[in-house]
Amino acid sequence: MLASPDPDAALMLRVKRGDRAAFVALVEKYKQPLLNFIHRTLRDEAEAEDLAQNVFLQVFKSRARYERTAKFSTWIFTIARNLCLNEIRRRSRHPAESLEEMHSEHEDQPQRQYEDKKVFLPTENALHGELASKIEEALAELPEAQRTAILLCRQDELSYEEIAEVLDCSLSATKSLIHRGRETLKEKLKPYLRTGDWSGPK
Repeated sequence: MLASPDPDAALMLRVKRGDRAAFVALVEKYKQPLLNFIHRTLRDEAEAEDLAQNVFLQVFKSRARYERTAKFSTWIFTIARNLCLNEIRRRSRHPAESLEEMHSEHEDQPQRQYEDKKVFLPTENALHGELASKIEEALAELPEAQRTAILLCRQDELSYEEIAEVLDCSLSATKSLIHRGRETLKEKLKPYLRTGDWSGPK
């Protein structure tokens, strides 16, 4: 049992009882954060939308077995991360096919910049143009666990403890991943930043 009420878990319990409106409410709340997370993990717009739909499909299919043992946000981002890992593994087995898919999907259309209201870098109005591109490149170059930890840090509702649950590692290891990821990004982006204020969100 959780120490404090989780309104999203309460909504999911309503979904378990057959409340479709509660499911719609969860989709509306988590659709954009999941798209942001998946898109920055895979750097593939079409795949991000497909995987986000699959996350919600899994949530709905699992409704009968759902138990309120963790925050709903922790549970849904764990599902999202597992689907991303499956896709990364699939691409590693079929790299040529994946590159061809990405090229054919994006050659005639501009890359969509998903809305992300939580400020990631010190300068609030700097997330555009060349800097935005450099941020995406630097994130993509991080090891998966570091990148995931950094991206999950941007979710308002996730604490370090909950990020550790998603990553399935200890709290100290999670903090180390976040610290190393931030330091690596800071070094890569140093030429593009005006300030070095990278204080943690938690």
